[in-house]
Amino acid sequence: MVQKSVSSEAKRRGRPRAYDPAVAIEQAAAVFWKAGYAGTSLDDLAAATGMNRPSLYAAFGDKRELYLKTLEFYRTRNRDLIKRALAGEPPLRELLQRIYAGALDIYYAGDDGARGCYTIGTATTVAAVDEGVREFLAQSFSSTDAFFFQHIVAAQKRGEISAPADPAALAALTTATLHTLAVRSRAQVPRAELEKIVTSALAVICAK
Repeated sequence: MVQKSVSSEAKRRGRPRAYDPAVAIEQAAAVFWKAGYAGTSLDDLAAATGMNRPSLYAAFGDKRELYLKTLEFYRTRNRDLIKRALAGEPPLRELLQRIYAGALDIYYAGDDGARGCYTIGTATTVAAVDEGVREFLAQSFSSTDAFFFQHIVAAQKRGEISAPADPAALAALTTATLHTLAVRSRAQVPRAELEKIVTSALAVICAK
């Protein structure tokens, strides 16, 4: 009877802890976001997620694989931001205003102050030494440019922007504006100053 009780207790202790993969990835990302990839250890990730190292390996693979999953997680979140910005098929200026405002909401949402963009803040340094991250970053830039290009061309056809304007150049400028907001917010530049940059960028991008 006693032996059975001990055995049952041992089984309960041996069961893996239930976890939500999306929550665990977000918790891991918070650590990478604050300390950077190189400055984050597996022990840091285990502490943040409440999972021991064997459980982390079983669920997500090694540190690099987990980091790549966090990049995908935030790319999905960015797509959600774009979907909300597209609601109602707004004109180009309003669309960009929504995207920039939504991005700034994310960049300034850190518990310890502004933390910028997750991808720009962490992947740009890792990309120098990791081909997979470098490819992810290049693809991210390319797809963002392509998205803006598509909407700038459509706006040009509607007469919202100057007919002689170069849509490809404007798309690159639109993406670059996002990047400068990400970097400057990471440096704790006040949001009001970045909103002035947005206003100036929109004046160029949406000029007639």
